[in-house]
Amino acid sequence: MRLDKFLCEMNMGTRGQVKAFVRQGMVTVNGKPVKFPDEKIDENTDQVTFKGQSLRYRKYVYYMLHKPEGVVSATNDNTADTVVSLLGEDRRRDIFPVGRLDKDSTGLLLLTNDGELAHLLLSPKRHVDKTYQVTVEHSLTQEEISRLEQGLDIGEEHLTLPARVSVGTGSIIYITVHEGKFHQIKRMLQAVDNRVLALKRTEFACLQLDENLKPGEYRALTETEIQKLKSLGGCK
Repeated sequence: MRLDKFLCEMNMGTRGQVKAFVRQGMVTVNGKPVKFPDEKIDENTDQVTFKGQSLRYRKYVYYMLHKPEGVVSATNDNTADTVVSLLGEDRRRDIFPVGRLDKDSTGLLLLTNDGELAHLLLSPKRHVDKTYQVTVEHSLTQEEISRLEQGLDIGEEHLTLPARVSVGTGSIIYITVHEGKFHQIKRMLQAVDNRVLALKRTEFACLQLDENLKPGEYRALTETEIQKLKSLGGCK
């Protein structure tokens, strides 16, 4: 791997910035200063330091994104910006979103390059919780809440799995589901003669949307968050 690519993947800066850092003598490989950003290294065995800090290569990366409205949950799209593009031009090219949020939906989206974990978290057998803050057209009756909680017909072979519903302020409700059917929340509300005006995911698995993240912003998961996700997904 090229040294500048390694430094970018370690989030030490943009490609242009890390090249400047190398030329300024801020980077050593196996104890020796390196002057050429394109020098090849073994990311698994070579000892790289930046400003005296030892860097350990991470095979997998995990980001929490506050998805804004108007971007699509994809790695590439010819007609709209993607959630992956929000990471910037110097991002790793193997990152993808775990699941999807509709273009007009906002909130928590996990981005990673860990295919095994993503597969496990999205498996229907895992029943991973997903909680949404939903602004509805009109307030729900207790009967309608009960129907949502018990499972209802949204035009598929089986009823939806039981959901958890809590009422917020005004026309806001919170729904926790354990499936990922296409437009599921919108279809569930349609089934009780209501309509979704705004949809924001606030929780996914063991993650809660970081209140410090503005729409379009992201951060790396903490080691504790990563281990909780892996435990939930059943990763080795």
